[in-house]
Amino acid sequence: MVWPTDFVPTPSQHHSALLHVVLYQPDIPQNTGNIGRTCVAVGAKLWLIRPLGFQLDERHLLRAGMDYWDHLDYQVVESWTELRSLLPDRPVWCVENPATKTLWDATFQRGDILLFGSETRGLPAAILNEFRETTVQLPMRPEVRSLNLASTVNTAVYEAVRQFGGL
Repeated sequence: MVWPTDFVPTPSQHHSALLHVVLYQPDIPQNTGNIGRTCVAVGAKLWLIRPLGFQLDERHLLRAGMDYWDHLDYQVVESWTELRSLLPDRPVWCVENPATKTLWDATFQRGDILLFGSETRGLPAAILNEFRETTVQLPMRPEVRSLNLASTVNTAVYEAVRQFGGL
């Protein structure tokens, strides 16, 4: 069995998501699996921007622990441009290290986009330049270069949910 990657929800589905969690060219299926689980837990939509560092077929998904994906609202898109055309007016929060602001400086609202870069490359400079004012990072000691992507997404999603009053 192969899960559909060309599913295009109706506009009302875009508007009903608690948050839009966007992974820009993710590399590691286990991280994506954990992030998908977080999205199911809170009612967020997961967006995956190609190219992906893994296949979206049953063997790969099951190995990564993603056998619950039938409960996940997700969509795969070809580019950041395509995603922005589908969600044109949504505020974008880039979560990237380094940034001049922390996650605690952000004011999240339902329906916001939380954008995360790939595990190996992060986000492209052009996107970071466009959203410089809404790029945040998790505070951490200088001995740590970065945190695991799934841990970072989980922290950011639950901070956003906490701010706007829960599910």
